Amino acid sequence: MKFLHVPFILIAVVALVLATATFIEQSAGHDAVVRHVYASWWMILLWGAMATSGMAVIIRRRHCRRPATILLHCALVVILVGALITHLWGTQGTVHLRTDAPEPAVICQGRIALRLIDFHVETYPGTPSPMDFVSMVEVAGGGMAADTVYIAMNKIGKYHGYRFYQSGYDDDQLGTSLSYSHDPWGISVTYTGYAMLFLAIVLMLILPNESYRRLLKSRKTARLTVLITLFLATASPARPASGTTVPKTLPKATAQAFGNLYVYHNGRICPVQTLARDFTTKLTGKPSYKGLSAEQVLCGWIFFPTEWIEEPMIKVKASVAASLGVESRRVAYKDFYDDNRYKLENTLNDIYTGKKTDGRSDFLQADEKLNTLLMLFNGGLLKLFPVARTDTTSTLNCETEMGWYSPNDLLPKDIGDEKGMFVKKSIDYAGELAWMRQYDKLEDLFGKIKKYQENEARGLLPDDKIIAAERLYNKIDYNRQLAYILMGFGLMLIVLSRITEHNRKHEEGLPGRKVIAVVVMLLLLYLAFIIVLRGIVGRHLPLSNGYETMQFMALMALLATLFTLRQRFQNSGATKLPAFSLLVGGLCLLVATMGGANPQITPLVPVLSSPLLSLHVCIIMTAYALLAIACINSIACLFSLKANDIAEETTTTLIILYPAVCCLAAGIFIGAIWANQSWGRYWGWDPKEVWALVTLLVYSIPLHTDMLAWLRRPLWFHLYIALAFITILMTYFGVNFFLGGMHSYA
Repeated sequence: MKFLHVPFILIAVVALVLATATFIEQSAGHDAVVRHVYASWWMILLWGAMATSGMAVIIRRRHCRRPATILLHCALVVILVGALITHLWGTQGTVHLRTDAPEPAVICQGRIALRLIDFHVETYPGTPSPMDFVSMVEVAGGGMAADTVYIAMNKIGKYHGYRFYQSGYDDDQLGTSLSYSHDPWGISVTYTGYAMLFLAIVLMLILPNESYRRLLKSRKTARLTVLITLFLATASPARPASGTTVPKTLPKATAQAFGNLYVYHNGRICPVQTLARDFTTKLTGKPSYKGLSAEQVLCGWIFFPTEWIEEPMIKVKASVAASLGVESRRVAYKDFYDDNRYKLENTLNDIYTGKKTDGRSDFLQADEKLNTLLMLFNGGLLKLFPVARTDTTSTLNCETEMGWYSPNDLLPKDIGDEKGMFVKKSIDYAGELAWMRQYDKLEDLFGKIKKYQENEARGLLPDDKIIAAERLYNKIDYNRQLAYILMGFGLMLIVLSRITEHNRKHEEGLPGRKVIAVVVMLLLLYLAFIIVLRGIVGRHLPLSNGYETMQFMALMALLATLFTLRQRFQNSGATKLPAFSLLVGGLCLLVATMGGANPQITPLVPVLSSPLLSLHVCIIMTAYALLAIACINSIACLFSLKANDIAEETTTTLIILYPAVCCLAAGIFIGAIWANQSWGRYWGWDPKEVWALVTLLVYSIPLHTDMLAWLRRPLWFHLYIALAFITILMTYFGVNFFLGGMHSYA
């Protein structure tokens, strides 16, 4: 055995141990596996041996001309050192506090004392479902002055190096469970390693002396078969068949008149059309339903609720449907109740108190959808009426003194009888006109409400151009269609590049390259127009969530397509890189479509609303998509009859593999940062976390073909890539079905 092989043998051993431990955990329990495997002395030695042997190989091979490679491996060592510091000297634990406790709770060997001053559950307006848990805790100890710390699900409480996190509460709401940590050195070292890792990933992909840039300069290019694009084109979930019966609602023109009103929604003033689109998409996963516009769906629920509560239109996960006693994943509002008893109540209580973790997000999302309907029934969503709060004694500016009210809200005392009656009775009168089908009078009433809005909120409403941009943006349901266009165009380029490969004048590149560039430019401008529209509507750079970052990544993929269509790339034989870029762009838009299926019409559970979580999921999904392409390419190569074709495909697979593994590593460690911000620990050995790490270890091996002779044989290389995808399937699906854990919803 050569010394160069030692690190890879250790990587394989570590991956095998981690994967096995996730199954042992099902019978032995999480704490036992952490104690005897993940945090055991022999596992620490195994990690140390792997890191030490890897650095020894780097030094021995003198990679001084590859700074990104050196930085990457040093970053991994620093991350492991930070984890070791946390393990040896960090303090973590949980503490249970009660407001009626006679004495403060003591933690950290008596150094810190905590007393719960107050605890309360913040609920969604008009509903009993928790929206946030808030604790006020008096902390003292260590010779330092006592301080009152505010702790919520989305806000860490800090006290002289100690960090406190909200994790649960008692059924009587007089007690709370907090997790705490004290690890200033371990976190600092680990975060330094993360920063080094992210920098190394960028440098590895752009520096000319690194392996990836040398691959791009190679004359060998890949051949992806039609199977790849057919797989990608059919990979999106099948749309459920719609019935022919449609619940009662308003005519499209009348509903559109209602959609033209203003409403206070998601912390801003926007058209009711936006509320309707978010409302419909949240419930059904699409911005329309059975041929009805979003405004018609919203109007149906407002004016004809007795018909709509029977309609099975609410999309839920299979586990939720089973709990509701429904076979289909499309359920009705009435399915959530049994003799006025909320069927999910016990399950949600177990989730909030930490007794249940499997399928956590599935049930929380279903509960959120029901809360959305309850808020509509209670009037909480229809903040249609601006009222100046002239009785305020504050010195706030005029914008904050203007309140937006629904008909069921408690109005300011000095609003006046006439104005108060209009606010209270307008929607009720609209309901009467809707039932009597007097649509002309109903549209006149909507016009009067809009005139009221413009008079009362004069100078505070968005500019007409911004509203026009938002209405235009709402009408464009482009993501899925554009995704299929990009992937179909990518298929065409694959065919053209295959023709080019058989052309003896290989230096000519793709035929019709300029025409292709013009088409790609038009697609790019169209996508850029959509992104600009979103930026105008939101009045900020649209990079604040996963949906927007996926759009931006698709835009970058189109730019990459134009870049790879340049003559220099085409002359080098890289005729399929434009196709790869288009496929990635299409996948990004499909991911954006999935992310847009649950818009934040009401605030999500705070711990799930982190921008880091959105970024983490987006990057991980991009990695999975690229690795899926690499897997299918390798499978196609294994069925190829020509050995030369198999050999030529290795370069393209590696071209896909490098950014995929980089995205996978970045996504995992961004997830670790988010976990540390939310729960006080950046690695909890959850089965999903463990399998993500196993996947990273498995896919890191084929990036070292220069040191592993057997991987330089195309047959073995493609067989390895095809089989490696099993770890992706296990991470994304297997954990959900077999292992569970806090990430089983991901």
